Amino acid sequence: MKHVLTVDIGTGTQDIFLFREGLDLENGFKLVMPSPTMMVREKIQEATRLGEDILLTGVTMGGGPSHWAAEAHLEQGLRVFATPEAAQTFNDDLEWVEHEMGVKLISEDEAQSQEHVRRITLQDFDLEAIRQAFAAFDTKLNLDGVGVAVFDHGSTPPNISDRKFRFDYLERRITEENCLSAFAYPADQVPEMLSRMRAVSTSAAGLDCPLVLMDTAPAAVLGATLDPIAAQRDRTLIVNIGNLHTLAFRLGPSGIEGVFEHHTGLLDHARLDILLDSFAAGTLKGEDVFNDHGHGALTIIPEPLSLDQENFGVIVTGPLRQMMSDSRLKHYYAAPFGDMMLTGCFGVLAAMAESIPSLQESIRAALYGAGSENKPWDIE
Repeated sequence: MKHVLTVDIGTGTQDIFLFREGLDLENGFKLVMPSPTMMVREKIQEATRLGEDILLTGVTMGGGPSHWAAEAHLEQGLRVFATPEAAQTFNDDLEWVEHEMGVKLISEDEAQSQEHVRRITLQDFDLEAIRQAFAAFDTKLNLDGVGVAVFDHGSTPPNISDRKFRFDYLERRITEENCLSAFAYPADQVPEMLSRMRAVSTSAAGLDCPLVLMDTAPAAVLGATLDPIAAQRDRTLIVNIGNLHTLAFRLGPSGIEGVFEHHTGLLDHARLDILLDSFAAGTLKGEDVFNDHGHGALTIIPEPLSLDQENFGVIVTGPLRQMMSDSRLKHYYAAPFGDMMLTGCFGVLAAMAESIPSLQESIRAALYGAGSENKPWDIE
């Protein structure tokens, strides 16, 4: 029996699913726990309350809450020390981190001898903690594969917009491989620019089974296609409304028909309706999204997609999916295998079937049923 661990690491939670071959996916063991960046945030806030300086070591990880907590710590007149790799959590431009944010950069050797500070290790993926959680319920992780999803802006060169850099990457991958699983990589094939994914690989050093890294948004969208209602559509629009980013894909017989990405905090249901309408019509322009402080938009197939379909026109997933509750558009909340929170995990699992040949048969049988065919957006 094959056992595969998938972990979808978001801003609010990290969602963990253990696939066990031969069992229905609904019976897979699962955990929904605080995200690593929220855990770091709590540690920083405790140090702030106690008036302690902090030292950040480890690797580059997701920012957001931990970044804001570090800024609040500095505003209290307390010091933040960080090694270079840990400091890239806040910005790829270390000069900005030091001179604008106020973090004191120190070498790994200096960190070893630093005294009178609270030490906080940064990492997105902690396999040992996950092992201990399962062990508490007498479940050993004898794994045949591990898949981890993180949102990766990429290591942006100086004087280039990280929004544009990220969207250029999305466009490039779709051009190279027009399928959602193109956003997943075996650990030894992760591009140099994807610093957060590479940091996860570092954290997983010593793992004795294949590791696959994937971007969270395509993982969530791929997972949503596994919902039985969504799977009935030959052409569809799926939007993932995350805590920090909203990303929508149009999918059809030829694969990915288009994509746009924006910042969730700049949207409400009315603005999102306008974007989705324009996106479905094939008229949404990349510069319009970018000038609205989003990432961008790409239309590959300009043929309009009707959102006035029976029962629903838009498939919705993501932790802030309730933004669509007041939408004028017909919509449907995807829940593949009965669990919306694991949508990203199921997407990672589907992508792993394309990356690890030894797992392909067992994963496809569980996801699609024995002998069934994948949708064109699942595989190249």
